[in-house]
Amino acid sequence: MSMGLNFLYNTVLGRVILKGLTAPCLSIAVGKFMDSRLSYPIIGPFVKKNNIDLDECVSTDFKSFNDCFTRQLKSQLRPIDMEKENLIAPCDGFLSVWPISKDTVLPIKQSSYTVSDLLGDADLAKKFYDGTCLVYRLCVNHYHRYCYFDSGVKGDNIFIPGKLHTVRPIALRNIQVFCENSREYTVMETENFGAVAQVEVGALLVGKIANHHQTYTYKRGEEKGMFLYGGSTIVVLLEKDAAIVDSDILKMSQQGEEYPVRMGEVIGHKC
Repeated sequence: MSMGLNFLYNTVLGRVILKGLTAPCLSIAVGKFMDSRLSYPIIGPFVKKNNIDLDECVSTDFKSFNDCFTRQLKSQLRPIDMEKENLIAPCDGFLSVWPISKDTVLPIKQSSYTVSDLLGDADLAKKFYDGTCLVYRLCVNHYHRYCYFDSGVKGDNIFIPGKLHTVRPIALRNIQVFCENSREYTVMETENFGAVAQVEVGALLVGKIANHHQTYTYKRGEEKGMFLYGGSTIVVLLEKDAAIVDSDILKMSQQGEEYPVRMGEVIGHKC
């Protein structure tokens, strides 16, 4: 996989091919196939290759590959910390944490991007100046359902069309992936962490970002949505002084490394 991505992102011919691969129409077509019964034979090899334990699932009555990919895990396997002072992860993934210097987020060894470009809204972006950006990168073997990390009220989902690059580090070093990829965000007024913007970012061959609710009053730990096939990313924007992220996570981010997390676990605390 790494050799193939290196070819696509670091050679002239590869970048020509990449234009077709990142077009949303291809991901939509792949998504339709993954939703169909024709994709059922792929499930076995996928489970074996990624060491997925199907005993963890609520049900294994899969009719298609996406049924398996979006499998629901038994609740006891993803316990939700309910202490209101604790900041929890909304999903499984590899977490990086970055300060927002006014409008700009500048990860180590990755391309800089602005909050206004990410949201497509310069006025809204100002709410998060000097705040904190949490980036959760999901790989294909991760649990692809995600929850609300605090109780509150959300606005409508805002969809921003775009391309669908991979979210692996090789792409992040070369392209402003989070600002170019198709994505969907909502602003949430949380009970304990103020105003928050959560952005679900599609990735290469992701057929759909499936959020369950539009304007809605929700509870901490309630399922917010899921990604269908492919690796994906969730970006959470916090206001200034909304939370303090645990020091081990911050240290790894400063070293350019990602911290593995699971949905519901504590990653920080309310200021």
